[in-house]
Amino acid sequence: MTRKYGIADTTFSRIDMGSIAYKVIRSEDDEAEIIRYTVPGIKDLPVASKRLLDEGCDGVITLGWVGKTILDKYSYLATSIGLIMVQILTSKHVIDVTVHEDEADDEEKLKEIAIDRATKHAKNLVKLVKEGKNALTKYAGKGLRQGYNNAGEID
Repeated sequence: MTRKYGIADTTFSRIDMGSIAYKVIRSEDDEAEIIRYTVPGIKDLPVASKRLLDEGCDGVITLGWVGKTILDKYSYLATSIGLIMVQILTSKHVIDVTVHEDEADDEEKLKEIAIDRATKHAKNLVKLVKEGKNALTKYAGKGLRQGYNNAGEID
């Protein structure tokens, strides 16, 4: 049985994280089918995710970019709730990868965050889809981060 992954990304993003996720998924699961669905902005990601799951995807990664204003933050909150609802309704993983414009003061650092976060979460999605619910258990409590250096364990 071929595994099927969905990638939902936005035109508002300033980095093409969808292409990054595609390459990572392909390298981690070379037999997989990958479907990409690009929408205008983050508030469109819940329906894109649901449609990808309805098309038979085993899991979805969403890749969004959030602006600096309070309105942008509220839009992200609404999106996050929508993505959680999709997961509950489908019992499938929707890995939410979001970069917030105010996470860094310069564009090069934002780019680094986006690449790191998209790469690590694409690998997480593949592990969950291929290996199931215990795939990440060995990493529990390790202080792993996406987009930044790992925080590490507290002994």
